[in-house]
Amino acid sequence: QLMHLHEFFFFNDTATTEIYTEQIVGSVRCVQETGINAEYMGNKKKFEGIKYMGKHYRNQSKVYKTPKRPFEKERLDNELQVIGKYGLKNKREVWRVQLTLAKMRKAARTLLTLPEKDPRRLFEGAALLKRLVRYGLLSETETKLDYILGLTVQKFMERRLQTKVYKNQIAKSIHHARVLIRQRHIRVGRQIVNVPSFMVRVNSEKQIDFAINSSLAGGRPGRTKRKTLKNKGGE
Repeated sequence: QLMHLHEFFFFNDTATTEIYTEQIVGSVRCVQETGINAEYMGNKKKFEGIKYMGKHYRNQSKVYKTPKRPFEKERLDNELQVIGKYGLKNKREVWRVQLTLAKMRKAARTLLTLPEKDPRRLFEGAALLKRLVRYGLLSETETKLDYILGLTVQKFMERRLQTKVYKNQIAKSIHHARVLIRQRHIRVGRQIVNVPSFMVRVNSEKQIDFAINSSLAGGRPGRTKRKTLKNKGGE
């Protein structure tokens, strides 16, 4: 809007034109700042938490998808069975796995429509299969895209850290396993993991154990235990 000012001001003197240009720019900035202040006073909640005036580029999308038919009896029974068997918190954990599985199956179906010698199918198909084998969802002999279409939610649930802690007899029950993970008693390799839905890789299965500083592995006793020992010592 401020371009081609010489076309609007017919001054022979260049200095005069520059003076008027600076005045116009200053006026525009003043109007913009006044408008922002007025909008802030009118709607303060809109500006709460905004440190800088600019675009927000963070991508936030749902990691689960709710079912289209919320009261389908067969689906409700299956979800409750999965939740009880694997000690899940809510149905969102089931829906999250279902969405992940749907995306993988969609990618496999898309690649299957391409010719076998297609570069995209060879490259992306090999990468997808390698990833699934690494997480133990497919065996090393299952090297075809058709096997991806046969994956189920139960196979994903079996690879969760919560399930592995229970299957390795570190926890007394599937619910006890979730408590141990959330309270930071479990490590995978050298890293403490407090996410029950953590997907365990094949080469990390044998590295699941109690954390080094955990009170269950000979570390410092917990707050309640220290308090009990202190009271017994005082007696």
